[in-house]
Amino acid sequence: MRTVVKIVAAAALIAALFLGWNAVVHRSNLKPALVTPQTDVHLALSDEPVARIYRATHEVAADRSGRSKLIALTFDDGPYPIYTPMLLDVLADLHVPATFFLIGKDAQQWPELTHRIETMGNEVADHTYTHPNLDEETDAQVRDEVLRGRDALWPLTHDPSVRTLMRPPHGRYTERTLRVAQSLGYSVVLWTDDGGDWRTLTVDQLQRHILDHATAPEIVLLHSGKLVTIQALPLIVSRFQKAGYTFVTVGDLLAHVRAEDLNHPLRRAV
Repeated sequence: MRTVVKIVAAAALIAALFLGWNAVVHRSNLKPALVTPQTDVHLALSDEPVARIYRATHEVAADRSGRSKLIALTFDDGPYPIYTPMLLDVLADLHVPATFFLIGKDAQQWPELTHRIETMGNEVADHTYTHPNLDEETDAQVRDEVLRGRDALWPLTHDPSVRTLMRPPHGRYTERTLRVAQSLGYSVVLWTDDGGDWRTLTVDQLQRHILDHATAPEIVLLHSGKLVTIQALPLIVSRFQKAGYTFVTVGDLLAHVRAEDLNHPLRRAV
């Protein structure tokens, strides 16, 4: 009888440990929305048990009360000669600033449009020079892409953010990628919500996704070469404003919130 009890107890312990570890894995799979030069990227990304436990405990313990209702719209790629001007006009009509992560090579092709983005009250940041998958590049290649992107954007905008904020193309990176960006003084800006406009979505689908996945604070990933995104913006902006949100650039957002707030935001539909 005692043997049976021990076996049952051992099985229960194993099951509890298994379920507990699965919970740790689930909670630790959340990727950071922001990596600053001070972030420990190993703890932020590694699959090692210690790093996973660290992320899981911070996700559970994070106090989300009083999270700021600030939202930054971010637009990757381009600029594009047709859709980007349309997007700029809509943002101006809505009196909403945004952050544009521009590809250096494309910005050089459309210098006047690049300059217009900045003069209309928006922020310009670095999205590399040729838009490669940085997780497949060497450290030297990552460094070259970031610096060439910076050097292409700076004379066109003189926006300080091209020297401090970057986003890896397609959101693809490794620990080494992030360390190179950190060594150059960059914060790597990802997102709290991927709007998904890189897929084929209707206006209604895009609006529903963004409203249903709202966070406080929020960084939304969108793209400037999408007509559906331009059409979806008026309702999205209106709903967030009615919910008490203020639209800001990423630079302004980071001046008011901690990385911890973005990496463990309050999640609530608006």
